[in-house]
Amino acid sequence: MRIRVLASTTPGSILSKEDALLYSGKSAGICYEKTNLDDLFAEPEDVSIRRANGCIKRGHHSVFGHIFYSLALEGIPKILAMFLNNEKVYCTSEKSARYTHMTPSKDEEPLYEKWIEIYKEQIKKVYPDFDDTYATKLAQENARYLISIFTPATDMEYTCSLRQWNYIIYWAEQYIAKAGDDIFDTKMKQVFTDFLAAIPEEIKIENLNTSGKNRGFSLLAPRMREDYFGEVYCTNYKATFSELAQAQRHKTINYEMSWLSVPEFFVPPIIRGTYLEKEWLTDIKSLYKNVPQGMLINVCERGTPDMLVLKAYERLCGAAQLEIACQTKATIDKYIEATREKFPQVYEELLPYSKGARCTFPGFVCAKACAFGGKNAFTRHV
Repeated sequence: MRIRVLASTTPGSILSKEDALLYSGKSAGICYEKTNLDDLFAEPEDVSIRRANGCIKRGHHSVFGHIFYSLALEGIPKILAMFLNNEKVYCTSEKSARYTHMTPSKDEEPLYEKWIEIYKEQIKKVYPDFDDTYATKLAQENARYLISIFTPATDMEYTCSLRQWNYIIYWAEQYIAKAGDDIFDTKMKQVFTDFLAAIPEEIKIENLNTSGKNRGFSLLAPRMREDYFGEVYCTNYKATFSELAQAQRHKTINYEMSWLSVPEFFVPPIIRGTYLEKEWLTDIKSLYKNVPQGMLINVCERGTPDMLVLKAYERLCGAAQLEIACQTKATIDKYIEATREKFPQVYEELLPYSKGARCTFPGFVCAKACAFGGKNAFTRHV
């Protein structure tokens, strides 16, 4: 056996279209290799280019998946990141609205700053031992629900293959062509128009797209799906855009979103049931046309029990976003109850993960300090 590096990423390097086609053509040659890789990679460049162009014409696009481009997307709206992050085949590093002070739009900024201070004050009342830095971080996490999913406040690095980038370009073009004229589609068409205008020419390869493959962005649900729990599961629940964005990090689980028939908005537990709840709802509803991150949507989650367990290892924790921690716990509880009689093996598989936070899981050792501990992971207010 011989294993070696054929290619790697170099910071600051931009592979030209010609070199991308050349490398893809040589990769395609592996499928029909007659001698060895050394001979293949030493073949004349024009042979490799012809092979690459032939692959494009025949729809044999997998060979273009060996070449990866890392793009910096600066000042993009959260919803664009969510469309991209629902597509599985990528790596991303994204500015966190949980841990950083965001720059919202002019009509959102006064309310965002106002509620950071309110949440910080409430957090310090309920948890007087928290220092200012931690209280501020949690206050920002709750105030960001006011920021629109269309506010261009997110920076991210997004890495995927040349093949995938060209599919994304095609899907964006198709979205613009087919979208309706409601608030969301109107705003989304502009987002994708700006996105296409900003895409570097270096990664655009003519005819390398999914026309004829019947694919597109997977975020928006084509229809409502029924709940089911067995060897696989499908469950529906209400969540904010912020929670869904967190959930998308679990790429082995499928997520789709759809709209509620009547708009609803999330109320953070730290003010739920207090005199501040009415004021919060008044403020967030005033931003309805902006589509704030705290607006509730229908989320359909589909996966397998073992993948849900992996999600539990990340989300059943006092350090996780409270909304997704509680929802993950609710999904596991629902799954266990539904399989108790009909699918006993699945029931037994999930049962060890139903006792509480991940620090209660068999054999799990947490290396991080926790403000809440396993006991209060789901009863906390932030």
